[in-house]
Amino acid sequence: MTANGFFVPHDLRAPLAGAAAGPLAGLTGVVKDMYDIAGERTGAGNPDWLARQQPAARNAAAIQRLLDAGATITGKTICDEFFYSVAGMNAHYGTPPNVRAPGRIPGGSSSGSAAAAAAGACDFSLGSDTGGSVRIPASLCGLYGIRTTLGRVGLDGAMAMSPTFDTVGWFAPGPGVFRSVGTALLGGARTDAAIGQVVIADDAFAEADAAVVALLRDALGKMVDVLPTPSHARVAPDGLDPWREAVRLIQAHEIWQIYGRFVAEKRPRFGPGVADRMAIAASITTDQADAARATHAAARDHLGALIRPGTVVALPSAPCIAPLIDTAAGELESYRLRVMRLTCIAGLGGLPQVSIPIGTIDGCPVGLSFIAWAGGDEALLDLAVKLARWCGRGVTLA
Repeated sequence: MTANGFFVPHDLRAPLAGAAAGPLAGLTGVVKDMYDIAGERTGAGNPDWLARQQPAARNAAAIQRLLDAGATITGKTICDEFFYSVAGMNAHYGTPPNVRAPGRIPGGSSSGSAAAAAAGACDFSLGSDTGGSVRIPASLCGLYGIRTTLGRVGLDGAMAMSPTFDTVGWFAPGPGVFRSVGTALLGGARTDAAIGQVVIADDAFAEADAAVVALLRDALGKMVDVLPTPSHARVAPDGLDPWREAVRLIQAHEIWQIYGRFVAEKRPRFGPGVADRMAIAASITTDQADAARATHAAARDHLGALIRPGTVVALPSAPCIAPLIDTAAGELESYRLRVMRLTCIAGLGGLPQVSIPIGTIDGCPVGLSFIAWAGGDEALLDLAVKLARWCGRGVTLA
């Protein structure tokens, strides 16, 4: 592991200076080791993959947007192998330290990016979110983080994990820079609407620890001067597990289609959890994936009808505070299942979701999330700024 624990051993040889002017001029950013940077190799958290890569010919589209907006890119960060985890523990490069919850995991797969931003090693950091890889580390590290609407930010020059769900996302310690990064990155179809309805996802809240629920409900109750009076609903008509399972199967099938030949022929070294999931991915049949896609289509239609322009859904970003680094593997797998019950909602809908650092429990950060309509990314960024005063008032539970 590198000296500070955030950056890959094959880090940038020198910072990449951005344009002299722009919304991000004077700011520094770091990027997950899945985005191409011209002249550098992209490693996906796995040294055997890295050893077979050639330096990239050009910058990934998102990297170029950041540079054009004036940001200076200072490093490439550790991530989970092939982005196939939400723990943030890399067997080859180590676990990036979560300075806001010492001794606990940072969350993944964008672990190094989140940890670096939380530690003040950069002004913002770039990650990606397929099954929670920005939303979870944002919550565990006490950061602002966003998963963008599917397709809003181009993924050209970025490694895929599961294209059905892959999105660009980013972190920042404060709301102003967080919003500015959106100005630089967001493209595609934007749908503006004033937030006129807040729906509290009761089934999502039911997945969280009691202390998390109490803290978040207290925070929402104090936001009445900013948010409309909320209503309540169960967002998944048949429960969250069928949705979680559909995401799991589609992700597994797609990652094997992309990397299966490499895994079968080169037999790369994997950490235990990723090794197990890759073995499962190899076994997923086309019929299983097709059945999961039918569930996905029904969920997407249902969520599109529920979360129309002007409506946001409130839910916990993560079900609990960051687990301890030495948590047993079986407990971490149970944690992963709980996480996926929450993160599958926005994933199946192709919808944007923001995580806001709302308080702490036992000294560990807790995030509150809002899911918006497709193209409502800017509304979520603006909401994060409006709610910022609730994010630094020492709301705590012991």
